[in-house]
Amino acid sequence: MRKTRSLEPGYFEGLYAANPDPWGFETSDYEREKYEATLAALGGEQATRGLEVGCSIGVLTRRLAARCDHLLALDVSATALKQARRRCTDLANVQFAQLQIPQDDVAGAFDLIVLSEVAYYWDDADLALAAKAFGAARVPHGRILLVHWLGETDYPKTADEAVETLRAHLGEAISVETAQRNADYRLDLWRWI
Repeated sequence: MRKTRSLEPGYFEGLYAANPDPWGFETSDYEREKYEATLAALGGEQATRGLEVGCSIGVLTRRLAARCDHLLALDVSATALKQARRRCTDLANVQFAQLQIPQDDVAGAFDLIVLSEVAYYWDDADLALAAKAFGAARVPHGRILLVHWLGETDYPKTADEAVETLRAHLGEAISVETAQRNADYRLDLWRWI
Protein backbone atom coordinates (compact mmCIF):
# COMPACT_ATOMS: atom_id res chain seq x y z
CA MET A 1 0.00 0.00 0.00
CA ARG A 2 1.29 3.43 -0.95
CA LYS A 3 2.44 5.75 1.81
CA THR A 4 0.55 9.03 2.03
CA ARG A 5 3.16 11.12 3.84
CA SER A 6 6.76 11.97 2.93
CA LEU A 7 9.24 9.33 4.05
CA GLU A 8 10.98 10.20 7.31
CA PRO A 9 14.76 10.09 7.87
CA GLY A 10 14.38 6.99 10.05
CA TYR A 11 13.10 5.04 7.03
CA PHE A 12 16.38 5.62 5.18
CA GLU A 13 18.59 5.18 8.24
CA GLY A 14 16.96 1.77 8.77
CA LEU A 15 17.68 0.74 5.17
CA TYR A 16 21.38 1.66 5.44
CA ALA A 17 21.69 0.00 8.86
CA ALA A 18 20.41 -3.25 7.34
CA ASN A 19 22.40 -3.02 4.09
CA PRO A 20 25.24 -0.56 3.30
CA ASP A 21 24.10 -0.38 -0.35
CA PRO A 22 20.34 -1.07 -0.29
CA TRP A 23 19.74 -0.15 -3.93
CA GLY A 24 22.92 -1.68 -5.37
CA PHE A 25 24.41 1.65 -6.44
CA GLU A 26 27.90 0.12 -6.61
CA THR A 27 26.98 -3.04 -8.53
CA SER A 28 23.74 -2.53 -10.47
CA ASP A 29 23.80 -2.35 -14.27
CA TYR A 30 20.63 -0.24 -14.05
CA GLU A 31 22.38 2.31 -11.82
CA ARG A 32 25.52 2.39 -13.96
CA GLU A 33 23.54 2.96 -17.17
CA LYS A 34 21.31 5.54 -15.47
CA TYR A 35 24.38 7.46 -14.24
CA GLU A 36 25.81 7.48 -17.78
CA ALA A 37 22.53 8.90 -19.13
CA THR A 38 22.37 11.42 -16.27
CA LEU A 39 25.82 12.78 -17.03
CA ALA A 40 25.23 12.72 -20.79
CA ALA A 41 22.08 14.83 -20.34
CA LEU A 42 24.21 17.57 -18.77
CA GLY A 43 26.21 17.91 -21.99
CA GLY A 44 29.48 19.79 -21.73
CA GLU A 45 28.18 22.53 -19.45
CA GLN A 46 30.17 22.85 -16.21
CA ALA A 47 28.29 23.96 -13.08
CA THR A 48 29.82 26.53 -10.79
CA ARG A 49 27.82 25.36 -7.74
CA GLY A 50 25.94 22.07 -7.80
CA LEU A 51 23.47 20.67 -5.28
CA GLU A 52 22.78 16.94 -5.09
CA VAL A 53 19.73 16.15 -2.96
CA GLY A 54 19.77 12.57 -1.66
CA CYS A 55 23.39 11.67 -2.40
CA SER A 56 23.16 8.32 -0.59
CA ILE A 57 26.55 6.57 -0.46
CA GLY A 58 28.13 8.95 -2.97
CA VAL A 59 28.41 6.85 -6.12
CA LEU A 60 26.78 9.46 -8.36
CA THR A 61 28.31 12.23 -6.23
CA ARG A 62 31.80 11.14 -7.22
CA ARG A 63 30.88 11.35 -10.89
CA LEU A 64 28.98 14.64 -10.57
CA ALA A 65 31.99 16.22 -8.86
CA ALA A 66 33.83 16.32 -12.19
CA ARG A 67 30.95 18.40 -13.63
CA CYS A 68 30.87 20.99 -10.80
CA ASP A 69 33.43 23.48 -9.55
CA HIS A 70 31.81 23.00 -6.14
CA LEU A 71 29.26 20.33 -5.19
CA LEU A 72 27.15 20.22 -2.03
CA ALA A 73 25.80 16.69 -1.51
CA LEU A 74 22.97 16.16 0.96
CA ASP A 75 21.34 13.17 2.57
CA VAL A 76 19.12 12.50 5.60
CA SER A 77 21.03 9.37 6.62
CA ALA A 78 24.18 9.75 8.72
CA THR A 79 25.12 6.17 7.81
CA ALA A 80 24.90 6.86 4.08
CA LEU A 81 26.82 10.12 4.43
CA LYS A 82 29.65 8.38 6.25
CA GLN A 83 30.12 6.10 3.23
CA ALA A 84 29.78 9.02 0.80
CA ARG A 85 32.45 11.01 2.61
CA ARG A 86 34.82 8.04 2.48
CA ARG A 87 34.14 7.50 -1.22
CA CYS A 88 34.86 11.15 -2.04
CA THR A 89 37.56 11.94 0.52
CA ASP A 90 40.04 12.89 -2.20
CA LEU A 91 37.67 15.38 -3.87
CA ALA A 92 38.32 18.87 -2.51
CA ASN A 93 35.35 20.37 -4.39
CA VAL A 94 32.73 18.20 -2.63
CA GLN A 95 31.09 19.11 0.65
CA PHE A 96 28.51 16.97 2.49
CA ALA A 97 25.70 17.89 4.86
CA GLN A 98 23.03 15.93 6.68
CA LEU A 99 19.82 17.79 5.88
CA GLN A 100 16.21 16.86 5.31
CA ILE A 101 15.05 18.64 2.19
CA PRO A 102 12.69 20.43 1.85
CA GLN A 103 12.22 21.03 5.59
CA ASP A 104 15.81 22.19 6.17
CA ASP A 105 17.13 25.30 4.48
CA VAL A 106 20.12 25.10 2.15
CA ALA A 107 22.27 28.20 2.11
CA GLY A 108 23.51 29.50 -1.20
CA ALA A 109 22.57 29.60 -4.85
CA PHE A 110 23.10 26.73 -7.28
CA ASP A 111 23.29 26.59 -11.06
CA LEU A 112 22.73 22.81 -11.00
CA ILE A 113 20.28 20.96 -8.74
CA VAL A 114 20.19 17.17 -9.07
CA LEU A 115 17.34 15.00 -7.81
CA SER A 116 18.21 11.41 -8.65
CA GLU A 117 15.43 9.17 -7.35
CA VAL A 118 14.31 11.56 -4.63
CA ALA A 119 11.12 13.50 -5.48
CA TYR A 120 8.79 10.52 -5.20
CA TYR A 121 9.61 10.20 -1.49
CA TRP A 122 7.76 13.51 -0.92
CA ASP A 123 4.06 14.14 -0.50
CA ASP A 124 2.20 17.06 -2.10
CA ALA A 125 3.02 19.49 0.70
CA ASP A 126 6.74 18.70 0.55
CA LEU A 127 6.82 18.92 -3.25
CA ALA A 128 5.38 22.43 -2.93
CA LEU A 129 8.01 23.29 -0.27
CA ALA A 130 10.76 21.83 -2.46
CA ALA A 131 9.69 23.96 -5.42
CA LYS A 132 9.80 27.05 -3.22
CA ALA A 133 13.22 26.12 -1.78
CA PHE A 134 14.70 25.38 -5.21
CA GLY A 135 13.32 28.65 -6.55
CA ALA A 136 15.02 30.52 -3.71
CA ALA A 137 18.32 28.71 -4.36
CA ARG A 138 18.36 29.08 -8.13
CA VAL A 139 20.79 30.88 -10.36
CA PRO A 140 19.22 32.42 -13.48
CA HIS A 141 19.59 30.01 -16.41
CA GLY A 142 20.74 27.25 -14.06
CA ARG A 143 19.38 23.73 -14.39
CA ILE A 144 17.42 21.12 -12.45
CA LEU A 145 18.05 17.50 -13.39
CA LEU A 146 15.61 14.82 -12.25
CA VAL A 147 15.90 11.06 -12.77
CA HIS A 148 13.27 8.69 -11.35
CA TRP A 149 12.55 4.98 -11.61
CA LEU A 150 9.19 4.18 -13.23
CA GLY A 151 8.48 0.91 -11.42
CA GLU A 152 5.93 0.27 -8.70
CA THR A 153 6.78 1.40 -5.17
CA ASP A 154 4.99 2.16 -1.94
CA TYR A 155 6.36 5.73 -1.95
CA PRO A 156 3.95 8.68 -1.67
CA LYS A 157 4.21 9.41 -5.42
CA THR A 158 5.01 7.61 -8.63
CA ALA A 159 7.85 9.03 -10.71
CA ASP A 160 5.39 10.70 -13.06
CA GLU A 161 3.29 12.16 -10.24
CA ALA A 162 6.33 13.53 -8.42
CA VAL A 163 7.97 15.11 -11.45
CA GLU A 164 4.75 16.55 -12.85
CA THR A 165 3.70 17.95 -9.45
CA LEU A 166 7.08 19.61 -8.95
CA ARG A 167 6.93 20.95 -12.52
CA ALA A 168 3.46 22.41 -11.89
CA HIS A 169 4.68 24.17 -8.74
CA LEU A 170 7.62 25.69 -10.61
CA GLY A 171 5.31 26.86 -13.40
CA GLU A 172 6.70 29.35 -15.86
CA ALA A 173 9.93 29.81 -13.89
CA ILE A 174 11.46 26.93 -15.87
CA SER A 175 11.62 25.63 -19.40
CA VAL A 176 11.93 21.97 -20.33
CA GLU A 177 15.22 21.16 -22.06
CA THR A 178 14.99 17.37 -22.01
CA ALA A 179 12.24 14.87 -21.24
CA GLN A 180 13.41 11.31 -21.85
CA ARG A 181 11.78 8.00 -20.96
CA ASN A 182 12.86 4.43 -21.28
CA ALA A 183 11.42 1.24 -19.86
CA ASP A 184 12.98 1.81 -16.43
CA TYR A 185 13.22 5.53 -15.67
CA ARG A 186 12.41 9.04 -16.79
CA LEU A 187 15.01 11.79 -17.05
CA ASP A 188 14.00 15.44 -17.05
CA LEU A 189 16.25 18.47 -17.44
CA TRP A 190 14.78 21.90 -16.79
CA ARG A 191 16.35 25.33 -17.04
CA TRP A 192 15.45 28.36 -14.96
CA ILE A 193 14.19 31.24 -17.08
